[in-house]
Amino acid sequence: MLEFIVRRSITLIPILWLISIVSFVIIELPPGDWIDVRLATLRDSGIELDDEEADRLEAMYGFDLPVHERYLRWMRGIVFDFNFGWSFQWTRPVNDLLAERLPLTLLISLLSLVVSWLIAIPIGIYSATHQYSTPDYVFTFFGFLGLAIPGFLLALVMAWILFRFFGFSSSGLYDISFVGEPMSWPKFVSILQHLILPLLIIGLAGTGATIRIMRGNLLDELKRQYVVTARSKGVAELRLLFKYPVRLAMNPVLSTIGWVLPAIFSGEVLVSLVLGLQTTGPLLLRAVLAQDMFLAGSIVLILSALTVIGTLVSDILLAWLDPRIRYGGTSR
Repeated sequence: MLEFIVRRSITLIPILWLISIVSFVIIELPPGDWIDVRLATLRDSGIELDDEEADRLEAMYGFDLPVHERYLRWMRGIVFDFNFGWSFQWTRPVNDLLAERLPLTLLISLLSLVVSWLIAIPIGIYSATHQYSTPDYVFTFFGFLGLAIPGFLLALVMAWILFRFFGFSSSGLYDISFVGEPMSWPKFVSILQHLILPLLIIGLAGTGATIRIMRGNLLDELKRQYVVTARSKGVAELRLLFKYPVRLAMNPVLSTIGWVLPAIFSGEVLVSLVLGLQTTGPLLLRAVLAQDMFLAGSIVLILSALTVIGTLVSDILLAWLDPRIRYGGTSR
């Protein structure tokens, strides 16, 4: 197992290097740069800058350098100093912005993932073991309904219902009266109240798909010969169900960690925008619109790297959970 992990980890190095190049190229693809956006904003406000001032700004921020030199400077800072560069839009280091937004993003997304799995996996097991029953049809209906309704639309509707009938504003992380106040018990309670809706909205976004995946795979496993044989030998139904079929039906759920990790880092961008949450998703959107290249490139790089790391984690979990999966090569 250790050899398998080390071998897979070594193969990630060239992949991550290629990802860094692609991330930087994607950010460089749109015409112009942050200086052009800044100059356009100043002209719209009635301020005109001459060409010498524009050239001075480009030289100060390094936009006069070739693309490959800017890439090497950026990667040198990341590899040797863990410095993701400078945000031109916020006039602050990218590391500071990520440090502010990442804890809340991780809290919301991880708890949302737990909520989604706690709801979807038991329902998927029940639907598979009670196929074509009335609860199965009900769960199927709500599962497809969850797949069809966009998260941001559900967030808008739920936020309006809470405000219209209960007088509770779900926007932001806490009530406006606590802005600038130190952490206290009332503020902590307000944070918990404001987190309930995002957890439900983001968690329910993937619940429908997980229910269908769990139900379909468990139905396939329950028809296997080893299940029929074990049942004929008198193995208790619950023990038979959870010892092998449920474990093997979990494989597709675990294999989704490759795209779950980036979602955990970025959060639901539209849901965060609707509910006014300070996560990394809206930060990436603003950086792309302003062509804040180092901030946008850093977030894209981290999201892409998390996809690769998530794939490695899912492979390790699958190899541990399913004894039929070999670590590599042929059986001895």
